[in-house]
Amino acid sequence: MKSFLLICLSLLFSIVSSGQTRQKTYCNPINIDYGYCPIPNFTEWGKHRTSADPVIVNYKGDYYLFSTNQQGYWWSSDLSDWNFVSRPFLTEEAIEKTANKWDDLCAPAAWVQGDSLCVFGSTYSRIFPIWVSTNPKTNEWSKAVEHFDIGGWDPAFFIDDDERLYMYNGSSNVYPLYGIELNRTTFKPIGTRKELLLTDSDKIGWHRFGEHMDNTFLKPFMEGAWMTKHNGKYYLQWGGPGTEFSHYGDGVAVGNDPLGHFEHISLPLSMKAGGFIRGAGHGATFQDNWKNYWHTSTMVINTKNNFERRIGLWPAGFDQDDVMYCNTAFGDYPHYLPNGTADHLKSRFTGWMLLNYNKPVQVSSVLGTFSANNLVDENIKTYWSAKTGNKGEWLISDLGEISTVHAVQINYADQDVEFLGKTLGKYHQYIIYYSNDGKKWKTLIDKSSNKKDVPHDYIELEQPVQARYLKMVNIHMPTGKFAISGFRVFGFGKGEKPQPVKNFAALRGKMTDRRNVWFKWQISPDAYAYNIYIGTDPQKLYNCVMVHNANEYYYQGMDKTIPYYFAIEAINENGVSTMSEIIKSE
Repeated sequence: MKSFLLICLSLLFSIVSSGQTRQKTYCNPINIDYGYCPIPNFTEWGKHRTSADPVIVNYKGDYYLFSTNQQGYWWSSDLSDWNFVSRPFLTEEAIEKTANKWDDLCAPAAWVQGDSLCVFGSTYSRIFPIWVSTNPKTNEWSKAVEHFDIGGWDPAFFIDDDERLYMYNGSSNVYPLYGIELNRTTFKPIGTRKELLLTDSDKIGWHRFGEHMDNTFLKPFMEGAWMTKHNGKYYLQWGGPGTEFSHYGDGVAVGNDPLGHFEHISLPLSMKAGGFIRGAGHGATFQDNWKNYWHTSTMVINTKNNFERRIGLWPAGFDQDDVMYCNTAFGDYPHYLPNGTADHLKSRFTGWMLLNYNKPVQVSSVLGTFSANNLVDENIKTYWSAKTGNKGEWLISDLGEISTVHAVQINYADQDVEFLGKTLGKYHQYIIYYSNDGKKWKTLIDKSSNKKDVPHDYIELEQPVQARYLKMVNIHMPTGKFAISGFRVFGFGKGEKPQPVKNFAALRGKMTDRRNVWFKWQISPDAYAYNIYIGTDPQKLYNCVMVHNANEYYYQGMDKTIPYYFAIEAINENGVSTMSEIIKSE
């Protein structure tokens, strides 16, 4: 006991003496050291970071994150500070049979079985082992089986309350999701795979392929299965209709047996079709240490390549009627990390507003057409780039008035990067200053000695500051130019919240296509954005789309056979208006 106390005191002293404090909040996309695109023929437009298809599992009180082609995995004690463990999971035999040396786990499965953490990667053949570990922090793994003979692409494994083991898999715009029971000792199949679920884009609009849900040249995809059991029901989750698109989401179908029959829920479980970074598809649902549910999934950039992607995290759960939901409202604004039992229907949003949307900016230099205004346009697909990555390149963001600043997020943009595949030991360094007059500057954030790779660095201030101007000065880039897709400042302005939206209307297709609706509303002069809430029950508006600088939005994701309910709220630097009256569309 004495030695244990000494260890705890030593750890506490090291944290205090280093000035580190544990953040209470996080901001999407998750700030991890994403690897660079591992596939050479996917880099025609430029090398870039990417990962997708996340799985987070809670193992012995810590969280383990596995995702596509990272040659390793991360663990965290708080869902904020992630530690990378370098480990290729392909065997030498598998490497010889793959197309390139950077391939590793693609759309991996991870699950807890007994006292072990288990991992398996997508394959159409028998090249992958099933790996197990009782000490994954120290990278100690062994093979449960050398060859998992039946394989499976986009696999997910689920252990029922009776300890029976099931696998779900499928990634196709032709074939369905499949399920099968496995022997939990040998991992051999019990019986044959069962067809479980197909999309129904003729009926349910959000299943349609394409940025505008129009099925222009491909049928919709169904992929990334995941299973959650709650109150005796089985919730089969899946990603679709295409990972390139803003409305990429996770659907859910409900059954009374682990192998079906399953009924589609008309609304997506997780949808994030608006805001700074969009998409919430192909993911996983897990519980934190207080049994609160969370959902992680893939977010879309799709600028340098169709498969340029990131990872997001949102509160999730089940309501009093056992309806599964995922709360993505303000889904790329600061949210509170888990710290106890919580009601996720009430969100974890901090209330800190974006302070610099479309506000004036100054920069040290501009590369080509990568203009300075892209820093503050709330679109991760566009970015500003300096002419170099040299020390001393800078940007200044003017908040327009002295405001209360609580947090800053810096999203780097990978301009002219040189790396391919996973890299270790790389880092960003910078300093952020603040000022009330643009002349006298004080240090706000000093990362001049940082040794971590932070492509989406998010810093929650220990104490908020009063500031009008923020200046970021580059010190070191891991590769490429000093380029940023979003310099985002969060807190509160000094004015009033916006007034409620007036004349909100939903014009639904009647004679043409009832999957489509055209939202219109009166412009609010004191708002920079709006949240539109969507549901099939007036008390369950669980889907949300954030719309910037507009007074209309086309949504084509409805089920043509049922009524829908909608509401809207206005957003500015000072807060959120009261919600409009809920309107019904038959």
